[in-house]
Amino acid sequence: MSDVRNLLISGSEKVIGHYRVLLAGARSESERALYHARIEREQRLLDDLRGGVPERSAA
Repeated sequence: MSDVRNLLISGSEKVIGHYRVLLAGARSESERALYHARIEREQRLLDDLRGGVPERSAA
């Protein structure tokens, strides 16, 4: 499960990076608001992934 979580975390970080690039080039206030909202949403998802259920070893 760790591999899947790490993949999702990596993907979320990349998505946030892409939205930050788009935010930097936004031409209108509505575009900026849209990208900012998407960054916040993705950041919440990322925080959930990082604070998710601890991994358990099969002992």
